[in-house]
Amino acid sequence: MRGPEQLHGVRIVATPAAIDAATAVASGREAIVIRIAADDAFMIGVTDVQLDDPHAIVEPESAFVGWWMTPDEVTAHVARYVEWQLPQPQAGHTQLAQGLVAGMPMKLWYSDPTDALVGSSAGAPQVLLLVSRGLAHEANDRLFRTPSLDGPT
Repeated sequence: MRGPEQLHGVRIVATPAAIDAATAVASGREAIVIRIAADDAFMIGVTDVQLDDPHAIVEPESAFVGWWMTPDEVTAHVARYVEWQLPQPQAGHTQLAQGLVAGMPMKLWYSDPTDALVGSSAGAPQVLLLVSRGLAHEANDRLFRTPSLDGPT
């Protein structure tokens, strides 16, 4: 499994309507919009966004790393470490699941399987596994490292 990639974008806290409008504009720029809550979003691949909300907070965000995975890779590497229902890719929808994975807080963003994402096959569903940059090595060890048969027990 390849290592995680640094994710850069902007974090937005604003009214849901303002985020909805910004999402519509951002989606035309090959940005990935991860809606964390109704009033909170992380827009990957965006450096600035204009919002119709005078109280909005828009800040650069680079505290996350991520692994692009197929649903089959999620099944192989992640599913065994979650105690909650993982989403299934749905045409026309993106989905966010968040919770403890292998005892660590993580987010799984499921793309719309009909979208062509940068770095993926057209029409292939993709899942972005996000974790705080400070937990990247631990997440990599817990999810992707095969224990050595020669090491201590």
